[in-house]
Amino acid sequence: MDQSAHQAHRGQTIDRIYDVRSSGVGRVVAILLGILLVPTLANASEARRTALVRAVEGARDAIVNIRGQKLVPTRTADRGESQRRVNGMGTGVILDRRGYIVTNFHVIDGVSTINVTLADGTHSVATPISHDPKTDLAIIKINPGSRSLPTIQLGTSRDLMPGETVIAVGNAYGYEHTVTRGIISALHRTVQVSDVQYYHDLIQTDASINPGNSGGPLLNIDGELVGINVAVRVGAQGIGFALPVDKVLMISANLCSLRRLENRTHGINFKPVEDRDKGLLVSSVEAGSPADRAGLESGDRIESIGAADLEWPVELEIALLGRQGGRNIPLSVHRDGEAIELDLVLSATSPRIAKAKEPDRAWSQLGLRLQPLSANQLRDTSNSKYRGGLAVMAVRPGSPAESQGIRRGDVLVGMHVWETVSLDNVSYVLKQDRITNKGPLKFYILRGNQTLFGHLQVAGSPRPAVSR
Repeated sequence: MDQSAHQAHRGQTIDRIYDVRSSGVGRVVAILLGILLVPTLANASEARRTALVRAVEGARDAIVNIRGQKLVPTRTADRGESQRRVNGMGTGVILDRRGYIVTNFHVIDGVSTINVTLADGTHSVATPISHDPKTDLAIIKINPGSRSLPTIQLGTSRDLMPGETVIAVGNAYGYEHTVTRGIISALHRTVQVSDVQYYHDLIQTDASINPGNSGGPLLNIDGELVGINVAVRVGAQGIGFALPVDKVLMISANLCSLRRLENRTHGINFKPVEDRDKGLLVSSVEAGSPADRAGLESGDRIESIGAADLEWPVELEIALLGRQGGRNIPLSVHRDGEAIELDLVLSATSPRIAKAKEPDRAWSQLGLRLQPLSANQLRDTSNSKYRGGLAVMAVRPGSPAESQGIRRGDVLVGMHVWETVSLDNVSYVLKQDRITNKGPLKFYILRGNQTLFGHLQVAGSPRPAVSR
């Protein structure tokens, strides 16, 4: 339609409306047309606030950005090795109003100062509390002062469905609180992201997950946490992965447990609850424990501690951290259809007795930084029949291991006549002077599907008079 025709058409339209409004009926029609054709701002705003928008709004304040610097090894042109400082970034999720945050271990690994930024722009420095490199999870804590921090709404990964909408939020490439959406592409994926890092039972999604998203939430359309974003398939589009929230919360309960952090116990063992009803189902109570003295029994459902409702064991563990011994802690319990109130009394904190740290002989004498791998982990990558091994995480420049060509990603499976499935196995061998004094020590490594062997000159042992 040309400009003159458009104006004529526009004029006719105005005329028609004017003519109609000349009667009482016309005025009513005009008012109705005004309502239908010119929606109010409130109506427009509400129409735009979709379920996805509401999900992000509900979770945003419980999502934090994490930044820090770490030193990474780098080789120079003359094969010398040095270290360079790099900026790292990631995301975290607030689990507890006192500042406990879950993230990926690789986000904070080697970071000297963990800088955390809340959704409102507040900056804090976090303290690492506990971590598990095998599952790549870590708990850090910030000091909120007198404020009570917002926490994420916890969902479950038990009922996830391929095809359902999910939302990823994170510090993508340093762009804070970046929101992407997609669907669940598949469940129960096993993924290898490096020579020594494997993830099992992952959620696959096509929601964009980028560097900086690690440790951030994967949300369902209700704004509930259903996963922790952990990895992306390099070179592919729309293939990202997240740890399922049920697994995250189970591991977090162990990372935050009284037994692990304060060397004391409540004495309660839980069984998984298949429904979404409030409460923790008690599977057993340790004899003589605070829970036993409080009167808890197998089959009880603990619904709250103080004023805080409970649904996951990690919530109980965090709620009990820092509690003064000898004080009553009220528990609301459901037993055989009746509600009862019990008082849990913890013992005083029992500081861990510092043990003399075992020297890292593998590093000092061989130049190897090692990490245990289970038989299942080995089978996932090499189809080997070994009962386990020690993944090579780092090789010290100029060390006996480097001189023999051992490299990161190899798996040490034997030394001399012994298998090496734990760090204690290596320490045992290196303590045997009758073996190390004889000269180079035979070793076996797994590289891909091949088993290779060689001989290591152990640092600190006499060098034999033989040609190499």
